[in-house]
Amino acid sequence: MSELESLFSATVASSNSGSTGIGGNRRGTSAPKPEIVHLVDMRRANNCEIMLTKIKMPLPDMITAILALDSSTLDVDQVENLIKFSPTKEEMEMLKNYSGDKEMLGRCEQFFLELMKVPRVESKLRVFSFKITFSTQVEELRSSLVIINNSSKEIRASVKLRRIMQTILSLGNALNQGTARGSAIGFKLDSLLKLTDTRARNNKMTLMHYLCKVLAEKMEELLDFDKDLVHLEAAAKIQLKSLAEEMQAVTKGLEKVEQELITSETDGAVSVGFRKVLKDFLYTAEADVRSLTSLYSEVGRNADSLAQYFGEDPARCPFEQVISTLLNFVNLFKKAREDNIKQAEAERKKIEKDKIKSSPAKRDSVDVENSRLSPLKKESDRMFSPRRSKAG
Repeated sequence: MSELESLFSATVASSNSGSTGIGGNRRGTSAPKPEIVHLVDMRRANNCEIMLTKIKMPLPDMITAILALDSSTLDVDQVENLIKFSPTKEEMEMLKNYSGDKEMLGRCEQFFLELMKVPRVESKLRVFSFKITFSTQVEELRSSLVIINNSSKEIRASVKLRRIMQTILSLGNALNQGTARGSAIGFKLDSLLKLTDTRARNNKMTLMHYLCKVLAEKMEELLDFDKDLVHLEAAAKIQLKSLAEEMQAVTKGLEKVEQELITSETDGAVSVGFRKVLKDFLYTAEADVRSLTSLYSEVGRNADSLAQYFGEDPARCPFEQVISTLLNFVNLFKKAREDNIKQAEAERKKIEKDKIKSSPAKRDSVDVENSRLSPLKKESDRMFSPRRSKAG
């Protein structure tokens, strides 16, 4: 046993001690992994790091792009995210007061430190964002203003629409003949939409259908009056209040650009390139806004005059209401006209069918039905048919 023990117990002992020693040395002699220091709220820090991974750019290059207002390097979404994750006053104060090894700070903290090298970095980022979106914002605003102007001019210039309005007034006066309302010189704009509410005695047609019938028979050239109103539908989608808010946003944005340009004079060398780019942008932007402001004022005048054209008070019947009423009228008019065409086609087919298989008695019945005129029809003939001499 002693030989066995001498041969193997020492090996086991050596193995055990070696294992322990190796294990112990690994735990004891290896340097502890340095811990990253996090000063910023962990949730905000994590979201910041996610944002940075999407930008995929070294921090110094990012700062260079910001100061150069380089929209080819950073797009508006990225700039907006940088604004969102700009350090607050409290975070900047906390980082300034940190006396430890800054190399051990987390990535979010490192990012904040880099941004803090730029004076008023958040203000500069907001100016950057405004610069990127300025051209698109101005062009969209200008386009909306032009649509409103064009629509207002088309409506007032449409002779066909004016004649239709006169015809509606004549029909209304004919229906109200003998009453206090029978000699009206005009009507409220919203009365256009009530034409579908007034039905004939036989309940088969509305006054809108009858209007279309009269025009088709006596003034066919007016039926396509909606072709005069090219921009009506587009104008109906625009709210003047929204345009006013957009104009205000552009004006205020430009004021902030001017303020940052003035304030950055004391930044020193870090903002030299920034100020040059901003000054060039401001020169062209101010000219664009002056032009836009002039157009906006013109649109306001035209919008008010459109309501007055129809005898309405702009304060009670604003531009949006005028446009909406006219667009609804156009659609109701088209539908009534289509109904009349379908009805006439159905009657034509019925007459043809009756001719094939009808007896003289049935033909007489058809003749009686076709000769039956409503009071509106008789009144229409009186108003619109040419007078004939008794000798004729």
